[in-house]
Amino acid sequence: MKIPFGDLSRQYKKYKQEFDSIITSVFEKGSFILGENLSDFENNFAAYLGIKNAIGVANGTEAIFLALKALDIGEGDEVITVANTAVPTISAIDSSGAKPVFIDILENSYNMNPALIEDKINHKTKAIIPVHLYGSPCEMDSIMQIANKHGLKVIEDCAQAHGAKYKGKKVGTFGDIAAFSFYPSKNLGANGDGGMVVTDDNELAEKVRLLRNYGFKDRYNSILRGYNSRLDEIQAALLNFKLTKLDEWNMTRIKIAQKYINGLKDTPLILPQLNLNINNNFDNFSVFHLFVVRCKEQRSKLIGYLLKEGITVLIHYPIPVHLQPAYNFLGYSSGDLPITEKLSQEILSIPIYPELEDKEIDYIIDKVRKFYS
Repeated sequence: MKIPFGDLSRQYKKYKQEFDSIITSVFEKGSFILGENLSDFENNFAAYLGIKNAIGVANGTEAIFLALKALDIGEGDEVITVANTAVPTISAIDSSGAKPVFIDILENSYNMNPALIEDKINHKTKAIIPVHLYGSPCEMDSIMQIANKHGLKVIEDCAQAHGAKYKGKKVGTFGDIAAFSFYPSKNLGANGDGGMVVTDDNELAEKVRLLRNYGFKDRYNSILRGYNSRLDEIQAALLNFKLTKLDEWNMTRIKIAQKYINGLKDTPLILPQLNLNINNNFDNFSVFHLFVVRCKEQRSKLIGYLLKEGITVLIHYPIPVHLQPAYNFLGYSSGDLPITEKLSQEILSIPIYPELEDKEIDYIIDKVRKFYS
């Protein structure tokens, strides 16, 4: 059996009629930029989160970048975040002119350790960017309490956490502003690039709208030094349809995660926490963008074995950003973030997506168990 890590063609085959009809409709209308499909999707995404404003942009990286620019964060400022994230989080901070300042993570959740934030705050600190990694929410109460105490802005990176909840409230609605990615493999993924900035602050939202489109207040009248970062009509129309499926897809991911946890609980692997009952209306839950296990020993051997058995697995992420060559200028070295660095040597991502078949899940569980038998 051959099991890819992800297979977006399965989604297309399942919804081919709907996708083809949506694309045809956009072409027939002949409007491709900043049209009614984008407005509809922005309104529906805002309603889904329970927030006032959603602004479609070109991608998730630019969503973070534009959020920073809208908050007037840039040259000479510092932003506290984590290094066990995708490079785009850090690229966005760097592109704004601000300096990323890294703190370590909690070993049980892989997310930002709020207890380490205050040690890094100084007069240059302007914001905190918590990353809801792998679809699991950060401890937002603690983070917001610290931010409010020190007058800092909070920009949530929700690129992997569409629909995840913390204490009954969807992520992206805690901070001053939040960024989502619609990269194709996300829980809510476009058929190309896409992103969204969300906020309850109307003035901040208007500033992002100006920034994403050259600062145009109206046609040819630029009142702000802006950029070109717009979510196009085709992607918005497809995403608007996919949004109606998001909760269903997330629940499928959670059920697959439950199967993995039940099937692999007797192995040496350290498994993610579920913290929910899938039959109840739960308050706190991950949407399992990724299913990440920890192998304290023999990770390379396990990877080789699974690949040989036709199961594609990946590491998210093998090199923490503070140790990547592009960010040497920040002055970090090995040992600075011990938990982050330790986990990067142990983590392994196993396939999880809504179209994964039961027989494939069973096959993966069987092969992992055989490796350890």
